Amino acid sequence: MALNRVTSEDRSRLLAAVGAMALVVAASNWLVQFAINDWLTWGAFTFPFAFLVTDLTNRAYGPRRARQVVAVGFVIAVALSLTLAPWRIAAASGGAFLIGQLLDVSIFNRLRRSSWWLAPFISSALASVLDTAIFWTGAFAGQGLPWITWALGDLAVKLAMAVLLLAPFRLLMRVYAPLPAR
Repeated sequence: MALNRVTSEDRSRLLAAVGAMALVVAASNWLVQFAINDWLTWGAFTFPFAFLVTDLTNRAYGPRRARQVVAVGFVIAVALSLTLAPWRIAAASGGAFLIGQLLDVSIFNRLRRSSWWLAPFISSALASVLDTAIFWTGAFAGQGLPWITWALGDLAVKLAMAVLLLAPFRLLMRVYAPLPAR
């Protein structure tokens, strides 16, 4: 990750974002293996924090740095996930994560000048739909498990979390001055 044009404080924050991203994804890939019922797994409650990390990074440093955090977090998360989950979950998660997070970055950036809550909510919600479809189809289709109902339950939690995570987003975004659209 090219961090040569940022301050040491910025570098530390970006590396922390990469670490948080990798931790959230790896933990979610481990937790998705544990069903709560036919509608939910535990991973549904952790993964939405990846969108919070992406959106805060995008708000503070812009889409280029947010994409860098996503890319490096992706590599680390997939490597960790291969030790915590079956390869099918790690591979499906990696693809879904990368596509969903890059969509989130793009939508967030287009909406960044709107009301403070619109960019993180809309980008997280739309990216969640895509992420959910890719992940659940790739990880569990044809496995004899209730993957469709898990996908629907997962999506419902992600959408609810998109609303609930607006409060921490608002509190944390005050630390940074929003960047103009690029």
